[in-house]
Amino acid sequence: QGQLVESGGGLVQTGGSLRLSCAASGGIFSTNVMGWFRQAPGKEREIVAAITWSGGRTYGDSVKGRFTISRDNGKSTVYLQMNSLKSEDAAVYYCARGKYTRLSSERRLYDYWGQGTQVTVSS
Repeated sequence: QGQLVESGGGLVQTGGSLRLSCAASGGIFSTNVMGWFRQAPGKEREIVAAITWSGGRTYGDSVKGRFTISRDNGKSTVYLQMNSLKSEDAAVYYCARGKYTRLSSERRLYDYWGQGTQVTVSS
């Protein structure tokens, strides 16, 4: 069975940085698009960033210029480098595998999800 496992979350001060990792297993990484989503309490899950096999990227408006998504296809791992963190970035971050190879910001187009990793930003 395919599985996604996130790591790297934690507590960071405003303006700090964190790097999230997501390791895929069970043969689900392939050439599919990979994405990061986040969900804060009382809010809907939203796209943070997504990346294609060849490195095409898209970002949510609120993180552009601060976050960078990357992937190591040989290691079946996707990363999210988060810089200049703000209080509003605090959320549970989820890694997800897209159903297709093209970029997408729509939750319905992702079929495998990790368990999530908590990011807390303190002022």
